[in-house]
Amino acid sequence: MRFAPIDNLLYLYLRFLKAVDRRKTGMEWFAPGEVKNILVVSSTAIGDTLLSTPAIRAVRRRYPSARIVALFNADNAALFDNSPYLDRVVLYHGGYKRFFATIRELKPFNFDLALILHGNEPQATPICYLAGARFIMKLPNNSAYNFLLANNAPVVAWDGLGHGIQARLATTALAGCDTTDVRMELFVNADSTTGVEAFLAKEGVGEKDLLIGFQPGASTISRQWFPDRFIELGKRLVDVYPSARLIITGSPNEAALCEGIAAGIGERAISIAGRLSLVELAPLIRRLQCLVTGDTGPMHIAITAGTPVVALYAVADYRRTGPLYDKGRHVVIQKPRTCDPCSSKKCKYQRCMEAITVDEVQAAVKTVLAHKGGSGA
Repeated sequence: MRFAPIDNLLYLYLRFLKAVDRRKTGMEWFAPGEVKNILVVSSTAIGDTLLSTPAIRAVRRRYPSARIVALFNADNAALFDNSPYLDRVVLYHGGYKRFFATIRELKPFNFDLALILHGNEPQATPICYLAGARFIMKLPNNSAYNFLLANNAPVVAWDGLGHGIQARLATTALAGCDTTDVRMELFVNADSTTGVEAFLAKEGVGEKDLLIGFQPGASTISRQWFPDRFIELGKRLVDVYPSARLIITGSPNEAALCEGIAAGIGERAISIAGRLSLVELAPLIRRLQCLVTGDTGPMHIAITAGTPVVALYAVADYRRTGPLYDKGRHVVIQKPRTCDPCSSKKCKYQRCMEAITVDEVQAAVKTVLAHKGGSGA
């Protein structure tokens, strides 16, 4: 871990606090029967938090009487407002923004246990410790803040943890939770579903229309397929499937990208970027017969909602973040990375995504729709 000046100060301060901390915080002292207050941390992107939902459910099942508080990213926390497994959600604002205010909000809960399912360092573990959590458990546990963890040995890296869902469940297993149920969950309220139905009706979408979604944006350029290929794919699909309507999904920041693709396809394509709220995205994706997407939050929403995906992978590894269950419902196209070392988040042009052709994506959509019973050729 590379420290900035503030990180160095925080690290040294926590080293001092831990040195004078007389609490018994190792795994040998952990007693599940004494746990009354639990903090679960999944403070990164939408997809990452959806991957955490099986672990959160497992915690509730193991500790049915405990108070469970979640620390979620403020940008996507609303998507999880209706979870029956949580008593409270506290917002994480990213980096050091409102860092100490967040700690002050958490501290009164007197956490016996903190489970870091997915959180950026160097903030996640320090937040748990400064909030007063006695036992802090996290996998992987190879960060510089390992000394604050109850499970500080043996050291385990990401490579030994498998799929993201399994990695999070492995963290909960340290606290005695069952790890067999890997299904993700979302709890959509009726108002959001009604709002989406009204929106689609206003756009002229009929109940018998074949809705195919495109998610062209992603968290990094390296995970994005090309706009011209989405346009070509869209033109082919509306030619082959007479009742097809193309729904281009995206965030408000991706509006120009989505509108350009919709315009390129023509009148049977609709861009919804910035036109629906985050909580309305789930019922919209549930209406789709297929979603073509990179490794994105909407992909995970689709898998959770039971909507088949054609998932486009190159930089990312589908074995870590792709469909883990109901695999026969989805098609994954995985291509190798072309750059060594991979630029990943610093990528300026996604050369590896060039290997994914319009022909093979069209064939994958045809496979998905045939399995689901979609009409057309």
